[in-house]
Amino acid sequence: MNIAVYSGSFNPLHIGHQAIMEHLTREAGFDWVYLIVTPQSPFKDASGVLTGRQRYEAAIEAVKRHPEIHVWIDDIELSMDPPHYTIRTLDALREREPENTFTLAIGADNLESFPRWRDYRRILLEYGVVVFPRKGFHRGYLKARLLKENPQYRITLLKAPLVTISSTEIREGIAEGKNMDKYLM
Repeated sequence: MNIAVYSGSFNPLHIGHQAIMEHLTREAGFDWVYLIVTPQSPFKDASGVLTGRQRYEAAIEAVKRHPEIHVWIDDIELSMDPPHYTIRTLDALREREPENTFTLAIGADNLESFPRWRDYRRILLEYGVVVFPRKGFHRGYLKARLLKENPQYRITLLKAPLVTISSTEIREGIAEGKNMDKYLM
């Protein structure tokens, strides 16, 4: 099977994430999306973040409300020793399921910082990435910059909807006493 690996904090999982997962399975040709709840991103501050297990449980509940999307909530990183590098997760998935093909799904904001990721060259050569749009990031330019380094990199730009809401905005709205339910998955 062709699997899109979509990892992140998902604090909380929202309608923007849902739109991306729907696009991956309905438009981009993936059989399933493996939603990987990351215990702690090496690039993000952990303050104010629910535990990995709490976010994993919340993701399960959110996805239950949308059985039409082929999403598997995977806790593989919750049982891995830190640090949590994407390459380690992809390698573990491939070892666990050698019959499947895995491709990393990321936003254009992550493509910009991708050269800072651990073993990013291996990710781009062995797994590839599919990139969804993010406001303020020019995916075509970012892709061209990486392909200049190595034209063998597997980078696909998705014609996915632009996600304009973020988990940070939702958390801030809740902290201000606003009802943010319409943004939650």
